[in-house]
Amino acid sequence: MLSRSCANLLNLVSSGAVGDLPKIGRTRLPRVMTVPGIISDFDGDEDEGRSECGGSDAVSSTVQERRIIVANQLPLQAQRDPESKKWCFEWDKDALVLQLKDGFSPDVEVVYVGCLKAEIDPSEQDEVAQFLLEKYRCVPTFLPVEIQNKFYHGFCKQHLWPLFHYMLPISPNHGARFDRALWQAYVSANKIFADKVMEVINPDEDYVWVHDYHLMVLPTFLRKRFNRVKLGFFLHSPFPSSEIYRTLPVREEILRALLNSDLIGFQTFDYARHFLSCCSRMLGLDYESKRGYIGLEYYGRTVSIKILPVGIHMGQLETVLSLSETAKKVQKLKEQFEGKTVIIGVDDMDMFKGISLKFLAMGQLLEQHPQLRGRVVLVQIANPARSRGKDVQEVQAETHLIANLINEKYGKEGYEPIVFINGPVSTLEKAAFYAISECCVVNAVRDGMNLVPYKYTVCRQGSPLLGKVLGIDGSNTSRKSIIVVSEFIGCSPSLSGAIRVNPWNIDAVSDAMNLAITMPEPEKQLRHEKHYKYVSSHDVAYWVRSFDQDLERACREHFLRRCWGIGFGLSFRVVALGPNFRKLSVEHIVSAYKRTNSRLILLDYDGTVMPQASVDKTPSNEVISVLNSLSSDPKNVVFIVSGRGKDSLSKWFSPCEKLGISAEHGYFTRWSRDSPWESCLLPTDFNWKNIAEPVMELYTETTDGSSIEHKESALVWHHQEADPDFGSCQAKELLDHLENVLANEPVVVKRGQHIVEVKPQVMRCSLPFLLTLCLANPSAKLFAYLCTHFICNCMSFEYHLDHLNLFLNLQRTLLSSISN
Repeated sequence: MLSRSCANLLNLVSSGAVGDLPKIGRTRLPRVMTVPGIISDFDGDEDEGRSECGGSDAVSSTVQERRIIVANQLPLQAQRDPESKKWCFEWDKDALVLQLKDGFSPDVEVVYVGCLKAEIDPSEQDEVAQFLLEKYRCVPTFLPVEIQNKFYHGFCKQHLWPLFHYMLPISPNHGARFDRALWQAYVSANKIFADKVMEVINPDEDYVWVHDYHLMVLPTFLRKRFNRVKLGFFLHSPFPSSEIYRTLPVREEILRALLNSDLIGFQTFDYARHFLSCCSRMLGLDYESKRGYIGLEYYGRTVSIKILPVGIHMGQLETVLSLSETAKKVQKLKEQFEGKTVIIGVDDMDMFKGISLKFLAMGQLLEQHPQLRGRVVLVQIANPARSRGKDVQEVQAETHLIANLINEKYGKEGYEPIVFINGPVSTLEKAAFYAISECCVVNAVRDGMNLVPYKYTVCRQGSPLLGKVLGIDGSNTSRKSIIVVSEFIGCSPSLSGAIRVNPWNIDAVSDAMNLAITMPEPEKQLRHEKHYKYVSSHDVAYWVRSFDQDLERACREHFLRRCWGIGFGLSFRVVALGPNFRKLSVEHIVSAYKRTNSRLILLDYDGTVMPQASVDKTPSNEVISVLNSLSSDPKNVVFIVSGRGKDSLSKWFSPCEKLGISAEHGYFTRWSRDSPWESCLLPTDFNWKNIAEPVMELYTETTDGSSIEHKESALVWHHQEADPDFGSCQAKELLDHLENVLANEPVVVKRGQHIVEVKPQVMRCSLPFLLTLCLANPSAKLFAYLCTHFICNCMSFEYHLDHLNLFLNLQRTLLSSISN
């Protein structure tokens, strides 16, 4: 059944007048329809090119490259003219998603998808949408008011924002308890965003770039529509450690949604490391670094991880610094604070920005250094809060209270130690404050990136016009700045010349502020030069180009594979398979089975004959019956292959008279119940166990949850119950240790899935069978070992069965075909 996308902005029909909106040209982006569907089979007889759950019934005739930028808010300012009642729009030049446009080449078209900052009446939405699309290439997402409030002010600001900043809802008064209704609104909002993207996307050509924590499940909805959609995601906020993130009730749903991206970007290595740790601990995924790139293996796809902090728009800020209005404002501020050293702070009014801690450090500075009273001023600009609620009100009240107390204690007529500007301040005014400030203090207790230090550095570099106002000559050596930065924000690793502090340590912040204002001028100049060189070379355009290049590389690799969508809802994911991968056709096996007179059937026990999750490993009566029927055919040689010991296997399969058993990965072989056990090796000296076992015991003692399995032919160290990261690290160390001490012994040391195994070197033998049927768990590595014993030219492992239950169905079909 075909399903078309809902109301398409590109084919809106204007009925009557366009209201108060100006009439403009009607050039439209190409119409794209989505065709969702379900793949019912992996049958390889179908067309090789078919790889989508959905396709498009209209292909774009345009060859222009396009990037679709999806963010919570469009980079637009909207207001209604009070007289004409018209909606007026203009670009929000401070919006990062607008600034990133400069990172793309001129021939790349950029389309924006997101919400408007103003509430548009439903009767006007179609007209506004058509206007914004044609003039600004913006696709507005209109969320119902109730969903908008629950989505943004509810789940985003009450759950994700605090949690990602390391705040747990330990009590009703500290963070909100998880509300399933808010989560459902979050999912619904992401679904609406996906529908809007579907209206403008050409999946064969366009790249989609999703931004920030508001849209973390959007990749799943996009991937469900188009399996091969070229999709990148960048998280601007911090990503918490696994111990914090695991408290989120919908932790796995969000992780799996993010993994439907081709490339996931983070500001710092710490944030990426936390994400990788969560994927390892909660989803059991492995990651590796190869040629400088980090990749997560997820259902046959390699999800790339990008670590690169965002930069600022140099050109825009330099333009502001060159304005005469900025020079006038700088002159006015210079006169206002004449004879005083200005320390600047610019933060959002938020519980995590540490404004009150900064004020306490300022008070401590004046208390310990009385000579600075009347000479040092902290100017704190507090941007309006982006969220609302009791927490914000408490932060505002506390901040004002501390500022007033310090001003009363240390202030005097004509001098306020803390100048607190609580409200919106223009970019021009901020630039002027930056330009006159000797020091910038950013001591957020947790933050994503925070570009304030970057902007401060550029403004201190100034312009020729500001240089005249400030009395600075044109040489770079005369520029100076000093930054005190919290070690818990994303820009901290990039600012190697900054004074890093723990914002919770009031004394340390106070000492850092004192060091900053008393630092020798030459050192300030050297630190400023280092920072300016980095900030100017790693601007927003550099960030965009680097991310875009990696996104193209990640998507290019996926096009070499066949992709199939499986799962429902937020559990949907894409399975990427090799071009030669096929489903194991029962008809094909039956045909080959009938044509041959000599057959070898090898059955892996754990994961094939018996489910991995089964506690009782004893085979059922039905399994015993099927194995007896197969092995009773004189044309068949049937073997159970397992890494388990021969005693357990002998006991379990005692009812099977003609069944062969290969125990301990083929070291022991028994051709039938009454046959003796044979070893594939000549009598072997196992003195090497006396060397390996003490080493394994040492690692077992130091790795909680690990254990040693003693086999007659091998020693196996298991760490599946240990901490994933620590167990993997210990396994690598153990492997190196054992290879070193056993270098002169006739053994091999191998690392498998949660194991390190030591076993004798094996010998090969060849058996003439016309048909070899091997059924094994894909994660089992015993067949790689087994193939060193039974070499057959016709052996292939490029087929699969959908489910373990189909093992019995296949065996019954084979028996039925012979009897018929």
